[in-house]
Formats: sequence, structure tokens, C-alpha cells
Amino acid sequence: MRKFINYLKESFNELTKKVTWPAWDKLQSSALLVLVSTIILAAVIFVIDFAFQNLMETIYSL
Repeated sequence: MRKFINYLKESFNELTKKVTWPAWDKLQSSALLVLVSTIILAAVIFVIDFAFQNLMETIYSL
């Protein structure tokens, strides 16, 4: 149990004193980049899925 408590203390110390956290504006720009990238990727997957669905319907209707 002592090892676990020591681990928690060291983890807290590292997170509060040794880690360099990004500034708020950099964090917002990174989040916006992730959001835009996700939307673009979802749109590309939708187009590919739609095209594949139409292709399969055309093949099965023959």
C-alpha cells in the first residue's frame, strides 16, 4: 500500500511542478484544429460510403 501512496504523491508532484501545460489560446487553437479535422474526415467517409452504397445497389440490381 505504501508503494501506491508514494506513486500518487510523485504523480501529483510531477503534474503540478514538472509538466509544462499549454497556454489557453494555444489549447483553443489545437481543439479547433481537431474539430475541423474530424468534420472533414467524417465528410470524406460519408462520401465514400455513399458512393460505395450506390455502386453496390447498381451491381445488385443487374
